Amino acid sequence: MTIRLYDTSARQIRDFSPLTPGCVSIYLCGATVQAAPHIGHIRSGLNFDIMRRWFTYRGYDVTFIRNVTDIDDKIIAKAAEQGRPWWSIGYENECAFNAGYDALGCLRPTYEPRATGHVPEMIEMMRGLIERGHAYAAEGNVYFDVRSYPGYLALSNQQLDDLRAAGDVEAGKRDPRDFAMWKASKPGEPSWETPWGRGRPGWHLECSAMAHKYLGESFDIHGGGLDLIFPHHENEIAQAKAFGDDFAAFWAHNAWVTMSGEKMSKSLGNSVLVSEMVKHWRPIVLRYYLGTPHYRSMIEYSEEALREAESAFARIEGFIQRACELAGQQIEPAAEVPPAFAEAMDDDLGVPQALAIVHTTVRQGNSALTADDKDSAVARVAEVRAMLGVLGLDPLDEQWAGSGADRGDDLHGVVDSLVRLVLEQRQAARGRKDYATADAIRDQLQQSGLAIEDTPSGPRWSLS
Repeated sequence: MTIRLYDTSARQIRDFSPLTPGCVSIYLCGATVQAAPHIGHIRSGLNFDIMRRWFTYRGYDVTFIRNVTDIDDKIIAKAAEQGRPWWSIGYENECAFNAGYDALGCLRPTYEPRATGHVPEMIEMMRGLIERGHAYAAEGNVYFDVRSYPGYLALSNQQLDDLRAAGDVEAGKRDPRDFAMWKASKPGEPSWETPWGRGRPGWHLECSAMAHKYLGESFDIHGGGLDLIFPHHENEIAQAKAFGDDFAAFWAHNAWVTMSGEKMSKSLGNSVLVSEMVKHWRPIVLRYYLGTPHYRSMIEYSEEALREAESAFARIEGFIQRACELAGQQIEPAAEVPPAFAEAMDDDLGVPQALAIVHTTVRQGNSALTADDKDSAVARVAEVRAMLGVLGLDPLDEQWAGSGADRGDDLHGVVDSLVRLVLEQRQAARGRKDYATADAIRDQLQQSGLAIEDTPSGPRWSLS
């Protein structure tokens, strides 16, 4: 068994071999908490949740770090606009992000460090970089000297001479392309004491320092969205490697959720908030929609695509329900996923190909149900549940089946009662041989989006 992953730094799919046998260490750039999350934000966490789950299934002990950037220019600007403390803005939106991750079934990280809790580690890294000649202090700021590190821009495959000036503070820079690791304090802004004066951290320094603290000088995988390759990840590499760390062995980047071809973004006003989406769509359907395309493929958002995802997942769910009813009990997941599913997942987390195996197995199971082949149907459900479990999509798992995590559970009982009342009227019409009325009731239900199936144990409804 060899897992293969696309490595952005190598620009190719490579065999994955962990630095420590049996263990996998992952650092994911998490939320900058200036606003509540849209589905593009949550896609990144969801994609790497699937990666983590697959490594765990393959027997690895996974350490998963996802940071929180709780101080930056946008948070400070929001606080000034709203007349609120900067930390209240950050904490409110950090809670909103965690609610979004939880709603879509993402496992909690091993550690979730906040930037503001790691200023001593940042000071230590800046001191080391200054001593090594890779950084310098100027007018209360600390800058990284990009010309001092020969490997700068290798990840993004750019040339330094083509690079424009860094878009941050300018006071005291030796080269306009040098980037700020630490920003001198301004009146009314939060600040921390350092040997170079009071100030606050730059975005890039935070992650280099926190990755070093929680994962050490080297770790397996660094992840994030495509938009982070430059400047954020490029600057992280420069800081960490110039400090003496080997840093990440693999770089993995997920693609965006787009609207009309543009990246979903709060600044563009085209974002769709997770908190609003879960009011209209079952969270497990949202997970299916966001998690089943390949992580390196763009998702063009549309309600039509969401409805297609809802219908596709309903077919899987319906098969599981019917087979469990036939068995007279809940069917447990198989101990292992089918080999073809595992092969697809081992190949750069090929979720679309793996999902094709799920749907093939569902079709085989439905055929078994039609033939009243209980043993075969039960075996197929066990396989389907095992595969869905790896993807975090098993509808019988307690994260979806219990405690109202899935808002559809709250309404299902009410809808079921109403539909069964109408179906009883249909059965009564059939009993008195009033087939015209019975057919009319069935047609009205179908027009409402319900599929009616007549079975030996009575009529059954499902979403069409």
